[in-house]
Amino acid sequence: MSTMKFCRECNNILYPKDDKDRRVLLFACRNCEHQEIADNNCVYRNEVQHAAAERTQVLQDVASDPTLQRTREVRCASCGHGEAVFFQATARGEEGMTIFYVCCNPSCGNRWRE
Repeated sequence: MSTMKFCRECNNILYPKDDKDRRVLLFACRNCEHQEIADNNCVYRNEVQHAAAERTQVLQDVASDPTLQRTREVRCASCGHGEAVFFQATARGEEGMTIFYVCCNPSCGNRWRE
């Protein structure tokens, strides 16, 4: 898929347009009458890629989320802090719900699950 198409006649941008009678996607110039059939039906594709650090940061930020439940019934294995936030979610590749804990110690941020 090319990023932009340009008119062969006047070099303006070609815009996607549907031909409902023939049921095809066209690229049409808004300046002249030039039209061409699209070689691909995909007009726009947005691929979002996350770095591993971004995913980790989201989990560490949940410790400061005031809407999540907190517990003092668990102790962090990393720093020994006695408070953690917890939430339920489905673990990757597993069925059912899993309880995830995040240590509330700002300098720790350890994550574990039950």
